[in-house]
Amino acid sequence: MKATGDDAEQQLIREVVARALAEDIGPGDITSRLTVTADLRARGHFLAKQDGILAGLAVAEECFLQLDTQYSFSALKTDGEYFSAGEMLATVKCPARALLAVERTALNFLQRLCGIATLTRQFVDAVAGTRARIVDTRKTTPGLRVLEKAAVRAGGGHNHRFALYDGILIKDNHIALAGGIRKAVEAAKAGAPATLQVEVECSSLQQVPEALTAGANIIMLDNMSLEQLREGVELVGGRATVEASGGVSLDTVADIAATGVDLISVGKLTHSAPAVDISLEIEPLQPS
Repeated sequence: MKATGDDAEQQLIREVVARALAEDIGPGDITSRLTVTADLRARGHFLAKQDGILAGLAVAEECFLQLDTQYSFSALKTDGEYFSAGEMLATVKCPARALLAVERTALNFLQRLCGIATLTRQFVDAVAGTRARIVDTRKTTPGLRVLEKAAVRAGGGHNHRFALYDGILIKDNHIALAGGIRKAVEAAKAGAPATLQVEVECSSLQQVPEALTAGANIIMLDNMSLEQLREGVELVGGRATVEASGGVSLDTVADIAATGVDLISVGKLTHSAPAVDISLEIEPLQPS
């Protein structure tokens, strides 16, 4: 049976978690083995230390699943939900040694992914009431793209192409090597599956008419001023989707959205999001 998209994503998550656990635990947690008895069970509480948007609890749970099947995990929030400082996000019960061994890896994932979701929500809120959608980029942590793009969705953003294979984006280097915009677009459209749209990065407004004439479906206006963005939207005139890219910040994104663009791509969603402060408070469980 062919794997579904969800199956493939879950398999990627399992692989990422397995590598992370192997990196941190190696042949074993020597401190816990020497100081904590093998039969002791414990409870852990994931506690938010600051406000944020939740993403990644399922990844945190996967950490426990891979190390010890004798665990009980209870999520108290779901991805995309707001949480405030002091709120409990989830609880877990398992052998104390396993809990200690998993603690840092689970928190690393959770703090990182909540940080991405939280920053994304800030950008999404900043453009509320406009037509613009916030989208991510391929500027992700190597090996963690599937997790980080899921966190963008949890924050209310949208995913751009996942990788080089599922979207055609003709950039300046492609244009130079192909011999111009027209040749690049025509070659792409001639060989691409019918379901794939062709996007062209335009570094100047003079390139926009050529890209449109060649049949581009999406025009990326790269590193342009607000005045240039407005003019670019007028030039396109609804004949293609317009994306703004480059130098986008929380201070500028609302003004960019007001120019009428359809998409605003923001690399810092994944390459510069600060981690959210979350702790795992652990207590021993008495034998039943």
